[in-house]
Amino acid sequence: MGGDVVDPRGDLAWGTIPTLVADAAARGGEQVAVVAPGEGPAGGARVSFGELADQVATATRAYVASGVRPGDRVAVWAPNGLEWIVASLGALGAGAVLVPLNTRFKGAEAAGVLRTSGARFLVSVDSFLGVDYPEALADAVSAHPLPDLEAVITVPAPRAGRVTGAPRRPGASSSVPWDTFLERADSVPEEVAAGRTAAVRADDVSDLVFTSGTTGAPKGVMTTHAQTLRTFATWSAVVGLAPGDRYLIVNPFFHTFGYKAGVLACLMAGATMVPEPVFDLDRLVRTVEAERITVLPGPPTVLRSLLEHPERDRVDLSSLRLAVTGAAEVPVELVERLRDELGVATVLTAYGLTEACGTVTMCRRGDPPEVVARTSGRAIPDVEVRVVDSAGRARPAGEPGEVVVRGYNVMRGYFGDPEATASAVDEEGWLHTGDVGALDEAGNLAITDRLKDMYVSGGFNVYPAEVEAVLRTHPGIAQVAVVGVPDARLGEVGCAVVVPAQSQDGTGGPTGVARGLADDLTAWARQRLANFKVPRRVVLVDELPVNAGGKVLKRELRDRYGEPATLGDGGRAGTG
Repeated sequence: MGGDVVDPRGDLAWGTIPTLVADAAARGGEQVAVVAPGEGPAGGARVSFGELADQVATATRAYVASGVRPGDRVAVWAPNGLEWIVASLGALGAGAVLVPLNTRFKGAEAAGVLRTSGARFLVSVDSFLGVDYPEALADAVSAHPLPDLEAVITVPAPRAGRVTGAPRRPGASSSVPWDTFLERADSVPEEVAAGRTAAVRADDVSDLVFTSGTTGAPKGVMTTHAQTLRTFATWSAVVGLAPGDRYLIVNPFFHTFGYKAGVLACLMAGATMVPEPVFDLDRLVRTVEAERITVLPGPPTVLRSLLEHPERDRVDLSSLRLAVTGAAEVPVELVERLRDELGVATVLTAYGLTEACGTVTMCRRGDPPEVVARTSGRAIPDVEVRVVDSAGRARPAGEPGEVVVRGYNVMRGYFGDPEATASAVDEEGWLHTGDVGALDEAGNLAITDRLKDMYVSGGFNVYPAEVEAVLRTHPGIAQVAVVGVPDARLGEVGCAVVVPAQSQDGTGGPTGVARGLADDLTAWARQRLANFKVPRRVVLVDELPVNAGGKVLKRELRDRYGEPATLGDGGRAGTG
């Protein structure tokens, strides 16, 4: 199908996400909705659409029994799994607002989002990949309590991602196990909870997804039930998601793509969700074969790794029919190889940002490989996309400018931050994305740069200002600028260009004691930032290049230090 898809208006079909859950159960019944993560490629428990709706209803009653009120924020800090789905949808059924937290956050980062959102409840994993999440949070807030947070509810980690860590220190944190929490549902009659769910309105805010801007301060993007449903009903129609599809969800649920283009899209289409809590290429290949996966969205790094897996020719991957990618430049060769070598009939790219419900433009089925690889497709129905100059005038086709967006998918604003909202969305309703792009004659958008300097590392957005704010607290740093540079494995990685503080002998620059700075800066950052944010390269310089107004010339830094890096997790020091 090469033409545009008629907007299916998911907001009119369902109105609210809880209504979608009930409708999916009515349509899907005993068909498998979720293959829960478990040992081996076949996964764990298989939950039907009807059973999923029952579990969500029980969670809703437990939230109501626990005192959750309409509009309260409920945060979920856990990896992909059945419990994440039930905890999140159950909270929405109680009229709450979902606040997903990045599983790679350190305790202080999670605490910052909880504090900003005013979350009253946190559903967190007990232990995952050797990290005790409640303990990490407790350590982070010991000196600065979270006054709004009333309870921490812990779900067990998906077995496929569980790694035994150090025993929890007595008294380090206080939490309620998930099973104990669910027992509270018995105290709330079904009709009471059903009344709460029925009171949820389409224009109610459904979630706060936090994203960092150029200031580095995380901001909660407010979107409603109606916006989300309409956007991802359209997304599902454009990609051709259908009943019977088996969708391997590698993208994390805390991200708009994993949750909305994953969980919600599957509920809309009647597709089976196969969530992966941890990206493991060997397991992914076996799961595609064992579960007869048909749909595999993910960043280009995942799809390229699948093509290059040494066991690829010895496993049956013929079930794959649809791949959706983006978040980085996509080579034409990758699109062609997916089609020719794996027989993936449909490969699509898209562009979006959290402030626009995660979806702005999409390629269409039938687009040639060159269009799929070199552009992010055309605007989805009833959404306007323009490329403008600094005065807001439209740029000619092929000429770069800032990408601006207007339509039903534009956020309601940043939570508690009207000034930032006014800065992002102008009086005419145009969202200023901060991305630089160009439109061709057919309306296909190609993103060419980022005004906000954001880069994408392994599929995760990294905002240099946030990283820089942490690095500046190191006593050995006078100035720092972080830029994204190419990396063969992750797409892009961070390069920290550092002007050291003066050494004790009064000499500045990368000499003497200052040379040791590069050796411990990576370790310093690892203690304070999620791993994907930690710069993989450190370069010491005498001064940063600036323009006449004193602004650091980051393009010059990218040009100077942007040779492709082939490093693993270790940093590399150098001098400029």
